[in-house]
Amino acid sequence: MMKKKSISASKASLVFFLCQMISALDVPLDSKLLEELSQPPTITQQSPKDYIVDPRENIVIQCEAKGKPPPSFSWTRNGTHFDIDKDEQVTMKPNSGTLVINIMNGGKAEAYEGVYQCTARNERGAAISNNIVIRPSRSPLWTKEKLEPNQVREGDSLVLHCRPPVGLPPPIIFWMDNAFQRLPQSERVSQGLNGDLYFSNVQPEDTREDYICYARFNHTQTIQQKQPISVKVFSMDSLNDTIAANLSDTDIYGAKPVTERPPILLTPTGTTSNKVELRGNVLLLECIAAGLPTPVIRWIKEGGELPANRTFFENFKKTLKIIDVSEADSGNYKCIARNILGSTHHVISVTVKAAPYWITAPRNLVLSPGEDGTLICRANGNPKPSISWLANGVPIAIAPEDPSRKVDGDTIIFSAVQERSSAVYQCNASNEYGYLLANAFVNVLAEPPRILTPANKLYQVILDSPALIDCAYFGSPKPEIEWFKGVKGSILRGNEYVFHDNGTLEIPVAQKDSTGTYTCVARNELGKIQNEVQLEVKDPTMIIKQPEYKVIQRYGHVSFECIIKHDSTLIPTVIWLKDNDELPDDERFLVGKDNLTIMNVTDKDDGTYTCIVNTTLDSVSASAVLTVVAAPPTPAIIYARPNPPFDLELTGQLERSIELSWIPGDENNSPITSFVIEYEDGLHEPGVWHYQTEVPGSQTTVQLKLSPYVNYSFRVIAVNEIGRSQPSEPSEQYLTKSANPDENPSNVQGIGSEPDNLVITWESLKGFQSNGPGLQYKVSWRQKDVDDEWTSVVVANVSKYIVSGTPTFVPYEIKVQALNDLGYAPEPSEVIGHSGEDLPMVAPGNVQVHVINSTLAKVHWDPVPLKSVRGHLQGYKVYYWKVQSLSRRSKRHIEKKILTFRGNKTFGMLPGLEPYSSYKLNVRVVNGKGEGPASPDKVFKTPEGVPSSPSFLKITNPTLDSLTLEWGSPTHPNGVLISYILKFQPINNTHELGPLVEIRIPANESSLILKNLNYSTRYKFYFNAQTSVGSGSQITEEAVTIMDEAMASRQVDIATQGWFIGLMCAVALLILILLIVCFIRRNKGGKYPVKEKEDAHADPEIQPMKEDDGTFGEYSDAEDHKPLKKGSRTPSDRTVKKEDSDDSLVDYGEGVNGQFNEDGSFIGQYSGKKEKEPAEGNESSEAPSPVNAMNSFV
Repeated sequence: MMKKKSISASKASLVFFLCQMISALDVPLDSKLLEELSQPPTITQQSPKDYIVDPRENIVIQCEAKGKPPPSFSWTRNGTHFDIDKDEQVTMKPNSGTLVINIMNGGKAEAYEGVYQCTARNERGAAISNNIVIRPSRSPLWTKEKLEPNQVREGDSLVLHCRPPVGLPPPIIFWMDNAFQRLPQSERVSQGLNGDLYFSNVQPEDTREDYICYARFNHTQTIQQKQPISVKVFSMDSLNDTIAANLSDTDIYGAKPVTERPPILLTPTGTTSNKVELRGNVLLLECIAAGLPTPVIRWIKEGGELPANRTFFENFKKTLKIIDVSEADSGNYKCIARNILGSTHHVISVTVKAAPYWITAPRNLVLSPGEDGTLICRANGNPKPSISWLANGVPIAIAPEDPSRKVDGDTIIFSAVQERSSAVYQCNASNEYGYLLANAFVNVLAEPPRILTPANKLYQVILDSPALIDCAYFGSPKPEIEWFKGVKGSILRGNEYVFHDNGTLEIPVAQKDSTGTYTCVARNELGKIQNEVQLEVKDPTMIIKQPEYKVIQRYGHVSFECIIKHDSTLIPTVIWLKDNDELPDDERFLVGKDNLTIMNVTDKDDGTYTCIVNTTLDSVSASAVLTVVAAPPTPAIIYARPNPPFDLELTGQLERSIELSWIPGDENNSPITSFVIEYEDGLHEPGVWHYQTEVPGSQTTVQLKLSPYVNYSFRVIAVNEIGRSQPSEPSEQYLTKSANPDENPSNVQGIGSEPDNLVITWESLKGFQSNGPGLQYKVSWRQKDVDDEWTSVVVANVSKYIVSGTPTFVPYEIKVQALNDLGYAPEPSEVIGHSGEDLPMVAPGNVQVHVINSTLAKVHWDPVPLKSVRGHLQGYKVYYWKVQSLSRRSKRHIEKKILTFRGNKTFGMLPGLEPYSSYKLNVRVVNGKGEGPASPDKVFKTPEGVPSSPSFLKITNPTLDSLTLEWGSPTHPNGVLISYILKFQPINNTHELGPLVEIRIPANESSLILKNLNYSTRYKFYFNAQTSVGSGSQITEEAVTIMDEAMASRQVDIATQGWFIGLMCAVALLILILLIVCFIRRNKGGKYPVKEKEDAHADPEIQPMKEDDGTFGEYSDAEDHKPLKKGSRTPSDRTVKKEDSDDSLVDYGEGVNGQFNEDGSFIGQYSGKKEKEPAEGNESSEAPSPVNAMNSFV
């Protein structure tokens, strides 16, 4: 039987070996292959370095190893060979190196104290274990001593010393009384780290004779008891009475009252002290003070902050606890004790040292003959550890020579290895605080190619999904893999295929024509082999008619449809869910081939129903909501919720179950359909009620399952179709016994926060899940795919643990197990996490830019190797910026732009570029930690484009026949300017346009004088710039040449004559009087001629305006940039044709258009003319004036 186990263990050991290959050789986990490969020994299990054993039980010193052929084992004790055959009390397990020392049959544990080391050896090398120090546990008795009663005055301080016997390991101290009840502790009374009981000030209630210190030795499960200590506290009142009874009336007596005192420290003494702690341990600092009133303790770190998330205060803040300390936690920690009378303090200087810890542990190396490799062993500590190497358990300096091996400090370099170079190397890193020992083998293999994927294996995928076709292989040297389609097909290449390092062929988007035979060929210098597999591409499964939303009355029938279409070679299965759970076990639910029918619908049937269709290759689903509404009630019957149950009784009490019974309340015309049982945990969550179970309405007794360490109370709620009753009165309480935890923490994760750590987190168990006192968590981890042992630590009151010194971004197997004072929870499941990410190491290569047009470019790059990403690949960032405009050499502020491309994308578009400019760009890879190095800057240039409009166009110096034009060059030339284009045309008083004139102006000009123009004429100008690509956008402007001087003089004279000014004033006064009369008559309800005529003839201004009546002729923005066609201009002064109305405010105007100046007077919205007349539009740059009015006669 043991032999079978040994063979099985050997196979398993090879599996572990294959998981830690770090060279180019990668051995698949194939059982047939594993039996044929040689492997040097590897220690897989060993006892701890410091092994404290129970002297009453047999001593088992573990040493398990794997290898091919299976290794043999030997032991040393205290540095010399340990011949187990000569000691009848010592045996070695078959096919194992584990020693069993028989103590229970006559042996003495003390005789076997010492340092043990195991060696596992086969023809390929020898591996050694740690030095295992065996020491038997000791739990000595308390020495007898005579304890004097402690008599102390009220308000004074007191220390009760425990002084437990020295045991191995040290005992756990606690104080109890004669009734085995723990003594209450508070800010005033507390136990120190050394086990003593401290009183900051004593009170009369502290008087008792049974202060007992207990020492619990966990290893031997024994408890030792110190003799009881008596304390008597004298109060001031009783002391005064005693003095008065012994003195005459004439004596002066009376003790001093209790006096308040400032704080003094009971421990530690003095003002400063020192403490050394090791990295990764828990730092405990303590300050206990005497004083009245009781002092309050506060902690600070001088010159820094207490570390967040790792700092805890215990023992009423008298103890400062920092978990997982590191060198950064060194420094001065000050405790301050304060009450109303003052304060005192103590400074503890903390130095954090470190036993050796791995930076890079040596890892097994598998090589082919003639290959090179290295073993690296790097460790850190404080002080810095020394590194030494051994070969097959012998110091390398005296080990047999190997010409392929060279030792360089913490590295062994192998060159051109041969099969005889196989060996096991040991690295020892040590300082004064401990050591690390690691075995790593070099295994040289020469094997021809083998393909492990079964021949003619059939792969099936869904259309348009990825297809992965395996070709698991092995060979040494590593074989090259090639793929062919068909028996005589050509080698597969191109972007439509992805070739993975493990031999797998990936077709990212499988199509129907992907179906066929694929051939994998593996070859190395020792041979060649091939294998054929088949691929079939299937049609996807679809729901062609989905279930639809339904509203149904109570007690009605409803049906949901789910009609599917699928590949004819696949067999679908249809599952219906309600609210993402199984359908109720109820005969009212009828599942057909294409539908779900619910008969006699009730309120409980309300919810979401989902149809799920599964095949062996894909799955689809569709959902619909059912809403149940009440049917019209019968008026004669009044339905109501039931009355609450009563008379709850608990019977049949067991550790994990109890029976609850009750009497139902009145149904209120609606039968009770169910009872809901709820419970309260008075121990962990008093006042909070939780759902326990639900039973049918015909049942009034239920057997309830219970959890350990819960103080249960129960209540019952009745349910009918109307609703739920009020809860019943709670039952009596029932406290269950403690037990091991039943479950482990959930949501276990491992995510590194730094490149060299792994942060393990979990969701802590709730109070009732602990099943007992002393809830803790055993956190275990080991590196995945590496032959490492589990490393474990036990923590409490936290939901996070940080593992330091990890390699960057490697997978870890993690598990978290709950335990309490009674034992462990079941073995937890393992999860995979990753240590911290670091910045990527490599920049993308082969960056290429393809300029598509003047504002758009496409950039390509090669992806970086995944190993160099050192984290989760998030994508690539392209940084690009404009260096300068090729048309202007002036420097400007460089503004870098960034585009992010998610995933493993290798190209992207750069929009919004400026034409005729020089740009630079680089590409960087991004992971969860940040960005990697930038690729070398790539320079590219954009071609010319059309320019923007000229920055301005000004028209100055108007004369009778000329205008001066000045302009600014375009803000964005977007190329080399070759000329400017000027177009202009006259606009006459009837808004008709004259001929369009075009002039081409050299690019170096910035002004022009236009001559030979008509006097007193308005012109519109259109101006733009040109590059070799074409013309840019236009800028427009209008201007007027001046009239001849005689006409201007005459018009100015008329406008300044007194009679003209008087006439205008009279018109304004007449209009004001008319408005007042109209207002008065309107208020009296009378009519006036204007009113009558406006009633008879509708005001043309509110009639729809036709094109022949004159439309609003303002220029739109779009028209301003186009040359106006002759005759297309329309009136812009809002003049309308009034054919019939002859009685309005128009009749009271005078002059041509009745215009007034801009001082607020009338400006001629009404016209006295009966014929339509052209007028200057709003486009005019001149304000309306009498002078302009006169110009219309010209």
